[in-house]
Amino acid sequence: MDLPPTHTTSRTHPPRLGVVDLGSNSVRLVIFEGLTRNPLTIFNEKAVLGLGRGLQLTGRLNEAAIDPALTVMARYAAVARAMGANPVQVIATAAARDAENGPAFIEAIRTRLPDMPVRVLTGEEEGRLSADGVLLGFPGADGILGDLGGGSLELVDLRHGTAGPAASLPIGAIRLADRAGGDPLRARAIVESELARIPWLREGEGRDLYLVGGAWRALARMHIAQTAYPLSIVHHYVLRREEARDLAGLVAQSPRKILEKIPGAPAKRLGDMPFAAITLRRLLRATGARRVVFSANGLREGWYANLLPDPIRQEEPLLAAGRELAQRWGRDTALAPALLAWTHPLFEDEAPEQQDLREASCWIADIGSHDHPDYRAEQAFYRVLRQPGVGLDHHQRAFLAMVVALRYEADTTMGFLATARVLLDASAVKRAEILGAALRLAFTLSGGTPVLLRGTSLRRHGGELQLRLVEGSGVFAGESVQRRLDALAAVLGLTATVEVSTAG
Repeated sequence: MDLPPTHTTSRTHPPRLGVVDLGSNSVRLVIFEGLTRNPLTIFNEKAVLGLGRGLQLTGRLNEAAIDPALTVMARYAAVARAMGANPVQVIATAAARDAENGPAFIEAIRTRLPDMPVRVLTGEEEGRLSADGVLLGFPGADGILGDLGGGSLELVDLRHGTAGPAASLPIGAIRLADRAGGDPLRARAIVESELARIPWLREGEGRDLYLVGGAWRALARMHIAQTAYPLSIVHHYVLRREEARDLAGLVAQSPRKILEKIPGAPAKRLGDMPFAAITLRRLLRATGARRVVFSANGLREGWYANLLPDPIRQEEPLLAAGRELAQRWGRDTALAPALLAWTHPLFEDEAPEQQDLREASCWIADIGSHDHPDYRAEQAFYRVLRQPGVGLDHHQRAFLAMVVALRYEADTTMGFLATARVLLDASAVKRAEILGAALRLAFTLSGGTPVLLRGTSLRRHGGELQLRLVEGSGVFAGESVQRRLDALAAVLGLTATVEVSTAG
């Protein structure tokens, strides 16, 4: 039997960019796709090699890790090349810049991989790039940034979205353990002495402490697991000062056998965790920070941020995330501005941040259009709740996810909505219910097209919610429209009415 000919198609993709983070504890390749306000990571692989282990005692990179590191680097170069990433750059941090044999190691990389440029960062450059990464996720950040690696701790004063003074201290988790000879009391004294060299840390009083680095993210995961927090996303996870202090105290004082039993404890980092916790407690004391904010963004995202065109970098990340979802999953990106104007009469007294959430909701309102109709509400809910956008805090994720689920007519009692309800207060839930019902009505009227939506409008007048329709515009108040209008009016505590007028 003759088989039909096969056809292959090559799909073009947005530009890809790769960065290798050559650190004291691990080597990691991250490949980003596209130049967007919210970095999209399509590949992320880490090898824990401990290049900086023993550096404090010997002044040299860990000899046992050098050949494995070169092997890993060759793999990363091959992966980046196969995925079409360009540019690809290696950024080397404390271990490579401080070790006696660091220059020879860097030269070996350049010899074996001549097409992959290597940049050895100074401590200040490392701090600046980390700040750029954090500000990509927290554009208005105000407080002290602490980026804890294996070899060093980078500190930056962030003032309302601008990076100020920076410092680099030789108290990364691995180096601190080596300097202290494994003694927690000695480690505490070393950290106190190092932090005392930075007078501007005292200006963190009453502000936030932004934490970057794998060991500190591991602390966040442990707290998430211990408290059964409903969203397992470290980025934007927040702890009050007392909670962070108690968590760090527990980890700093617990022997390894106890740490192994703590939910979420990282098996490969257990030896370093007490020293990361000691550093956090001392940093809390030195800064007087009111709360801790964890960031998944850091050095690598800062590298990416510096490749973005300035207009993209200056975009509001919440709205950019909404637009990106609409472009990927929606049917008509022209609909969002129309929906924003159409829903305005329902929210005339909203604060600026509430209007931004409403606008983002209008962008994502159609992202379930290609899903199975029986699962649209739940699928869209999780797509939004777990999206990779770096500028969305957990409240924003929950609000947008609830709105889009209700827009697809999810029952308010459905179990999957519980995650959002835990993360939102009563007033936010009420706004989400109103907006979800309004968007559902808008799509029923318009079929998801701005042309048909223009033939309709909403108005609140006294105790009434009035839907106005233009005769001959292709919309009419059928049973489904009336039902959804009544549902919206009920959420608002109003009575629904329909008015039909002639065009003009």
